[in-house]
Amino acid sequence: MKVRITECLDIDLEAETWCCNRCGHTLAPARENYKKGCLIAERDPDQVYPPELKGEAYGFRPDPDYSRLIEFYCPKCTVLIENENLPPGHPLTHEIEIDIEALKRRHGR
Repeated sequence: MKVRITECLDIDLEAETWCCNRCGHTLAPARENYKKGCLIAERDPDQVYPPELKGEAYGFRPDPDYSRLIEFYCPKCTVLIENENLPPGHPLTHEIEIDIEALKRRHGR
């Protein structure tokens, strides 16, 4: 049985794994960070946040000396699962920790 956790992530309760809910690909054990099983890309802020005015440096782009844009993709179907802005050198965040046993009880497993 799979349970939806985010827009693009499910947990397979029987296998105890993170799965892409678009293609079903297994990403990582559910007790670990799902990002370990993702394709990871660091994007150039200039590509993502173009200047608002032509010829001007004015825009909403974070300063690349202080922030980097990291994207996480399913390695099978390449759906964008998550993205985050992190300071250079900062480790990837582990923002979702699920109580697997409680989730199983809630779903009668």
